[in-house]
Amino acid sequence: MLEPLLTPEEKALRDEVRAFVWDDVPRQLILDMDADRVCYPREFLERAAARNLLGLRFPGAYGGRGLPWTSDIVALEEVGVLGTSLACLYSLPSIVGEAFSIFASEAQKAKYLRPTLEGRLTCAEALTEPRGGSDFFGTTTAARRDGDAYILQGQKRFVVGAEGADYFLVYARTDPTAPGHAALSAFVVERGPGVEVQHVYGLMGTRGGGTGRIYFRDARVPAENLVGRENGGGDIFWRMMIPERMTSAAGALGMARVALEIAARYSDRRKAFGQKIRAFQGVSFKVADSIAALDAARGLVYLAARAIDVGDEPGRVRRLVSEAKKVATETAWQVINHAMQIMGGIGYTNVYPVERLLRDARLIMIWTGTNEVMDLLIQHEYYRELLAPRPVGRDVEADAPQAERMEEKVYE
Repeated sequence: MLEPLLTPEEKALRDEVRAFVWDDVPRQLILDMDADRVCYPREFLERAAARNLLGLRFPGAYGGRGLPWTSDIVALEEVGVLGTSLACLYSLPSIVGEAFSIFASEAQKAKYLRPTLEGRLTCAEALTEPRGGSDFFGTTTAARRDGDAYILQGQKRFVVGAEGADYFLVYARTDPTAPGHAALSAFVVERGPGVEVQHVYGLMGTRGGGTGRIYFRDARVPAENLVGRENGGGDIFWRMMIPERMTSAAGALGMARVALEIAARYSDRRKAFGQKIRAFQGVSFKVADSIAALDAARGLVYLAARAIDVGDEPGRVRRLVSEAKKVATETAWQVINHAMQIMGGIGYTNVYPVERLLRDARLIMIWTGTNEVMDLLIQHEYYRELLAPRPVGRDVEADAPQAERMEEKVYE
């Protein structure tokens, strides 16, 4: 952890979440989830709620604690040590809760947000469709108004938590003629007639989180379950990408940290050629690289959280959040791979959890927007800021001996 950056309250929260992870998450649950013997660990969420650890950022009136993002990532890193499935399920009240907190009516907050943070309801977010993942605004699931309700038709897939969720936040096209960003609306869709959930995936990792496909067949959704305004789903989606990506980034830190700790301890015990293997540069330098990469990633995630908390310029927030997600998830992949390399063949077995962490880490570079999409956002927001008019500063481009040779500066 970045101890110098943490307040006393954040250190206390870290210890509180560590106690939850230690006391309330049985080893057998993790083993059963990875073996697909448990498809949705509802009790895990209920235990987190009992400790008032869900939706930490939301006001106390709705069951949260009113904490900043910087505190939330402290908690998320600690839950991340459990692997991607439990970290994601823990994050869903924060992700779905963002839509309620910013866009929902008071009635919707009372009906859904508070019971979710109290562990009485469970949620999932339905984004991805079979025809596309990153092409979110190409959504084909449709909703048409019918009196005091909307009728939903379509399907979503790769919905984490689908099997156990009591309700879903669903994006559907409500204006068939408008461009994607102006054509979608967000709805709270409860389980019921016309809503079918199927478990159809054999996942490489991230198992036991209830990932499934949802079919909407003439599903009747009360008009009062529209979140925000009709055709305003684009605004909700962009806001939702903050918790989607920040929770992924923070959880990745936890996975990487424990993989490094396991490998480093192993290197201090394992002997070869008459000495501990940590004495060999091939091992110790991988540990050093992992430490530096993890600290750098953690600092970036904390910076992005701070930017959100202080209300920084939206484009810069979008860039920093994208950087945090990209760098943290790729760092986790690198650090866990180093851990496996340090441990050699035994790291490739289920004697240690490194192989499970490796399988889990592969997904986080894909979901909530692939890291290639993060690259697009990062460079776009950088150029936008770089090329915008700004206060006069030093023209470093002129600090060259022949900077005035304009005939040599040919651009076309």
